[in-house]
Amino acid sequence: MPDSGVFHWGELAAQTRAGYTERAAAVSRLVRPVLPNGAEDFLAEQRLLVVGAQGEDGRLWASLFAGPRGFVSALDDESVLVRARLAADDPAEPMTRRPGRLGLLAIDLQTRIRLRVNGTSTPLPGGLLLAVEQSFPNCPKYIQRRSAAEPDDAGAGEPGPGAGAAVSALTGTMRELVAHADTFFVASASAAGDPDVSHRGGNPGFVEVLSPTRLRWPDYVGNSMLMTLGNMIENPRAGLTFVDWASGSTLQLTGRAEVRWPEGAGAATSGPRLVEFEVEAAVHRPGALALRWSPPSLSRFNPPLAA
Repeated sequence: MPDSGVFHWGELAAQTRAGYTERAAAVSRLVRPVLPNGAEDFLAEQRLLVVGAQGEDGRLWASLFAGPRGFVSALDDESVLVRARLAADDPAEPMTRRPGRLGLLAIDLQTRIRLRVNGTSTPLPGGLLLAVEQSFPNCPKYIQRRSAAEPDDAGAGEPGPGAGAAVSALTGTMRELVAHADTFFVASASAAGDPDVSHRGGNPGFVEVLSPTRLRWPDYVGNSMLMTLGNMIENPRAGLTFVDWASGSTLQLTGRAEVRWPEGAGAATSGPRLVEFEVEAAVHRPGALALRWSPPSLSRFNPPLAA
């Protein structure tokens, strides 16, 4: 059985349902209460940092910090310093400006390397300090390769103008962004309120827009720990962020997720897992990121879309 000190009951249930119990136990050693070797150099090179947080109303939001190299750093193997702030119209901003628990994802789209770091945050005048409680690398599967374009490096990381108004259903512009996305980020949290934020990628169109308030995507085979699905079993609230990489616009959604498991004999390993997401609020922020990105080189691991 996996180490119960690493996985909570929702993760254990997801691993059992998927037939991943032994595989999850084997990779659980990667999850540590300190940063892994090499994290200091990796973090110092990053321009993008994803954050997931749960508000006092229980809603989860995902967002992105962006800045010049060095804006995020490891002070030691137990703490991460972020020298950036989210814009005032960002729905995740209040959670980063008070003490609390945050999930962070440092992701390098050029090298396709990512590192998840979860812990307790202390706000600072120009950013925040995260005390590391859980850290682990993820494989490069399903990450589309992109390089950052720098029309004005000095302004990178400064929030652009954003609409910032929450609506209860996706507009046509929002639905178009989701329907053509090859990447998004998902924030989830355990029943105890411990947040985590992860990457999801696939060929454009892998996220289906079922209606203005409902999305669906396949949960592809990954590291076998099923931490996001395990959180959703314990706590259905989730937050998604989609990015228009060419314009820097972001679409942030909060709502509730439900895991759809395959049915029938042998389904645990043979059929696709699906996640359906009910939108409760959506915030579109044009030009929210000053960084711009090249067109993607799609991952060779992306499964073909169903006909």
